[in-house]
Amino acid sequence: MQPNITCSPGSSSAPARAQASHVLPIRVYYEDTDAGGVVYYANYLKFCERGRTEWLRALGVGQQALLEESGIAFMVRSLQADYRGSARLDDTLQIVSRIGTLRRASIQFEQQALRDGELLFSSSVIVACVDVNRHKPTAIPAPLYALLESQA
Repeated sequence: MQPNITCSPGSSSAPARAQASHVLPIRVYYEDTDAGGVVYYANYLKFCERGRTEWLRALGVGQQALLEESGIAFMVRSLQADYRGSARLDDTLQIVSRIGTLRRASIQFEQQALRDGELLFSSSVIVACVDVNRHKPTAIPAPLYALLESQA
């Protein structure tokens, strides 16, 4: 079954082409920090996960709907991370997400965490499209692929 995928960001009734990159503001809370008062390194990965999820949501694609309608999910296959600076309690970060490479069964995302334009963290994350029932990679459904291709 093909998922019902539409590009309907915001509340506009007409489909609009979303930006090729997505920016998600994240506030650093006490729970995000380590004993030294800086963001714990693994939390940048969580911030990036939220960035990818919200980017898809802004395109009108819900990951739960993909799972329910077509039995697929995106799972991290590999990642590279570069830590360049430290975020601290109450900082507001911008998580910038964009597609680096789009393949039939995977997406390489390039992501950054910025604070007032200063690069604190960057990553390259490859997510694979997986048939959750078979636990095997599968092609991204054609309507979703076309939508993603318009953003690449």
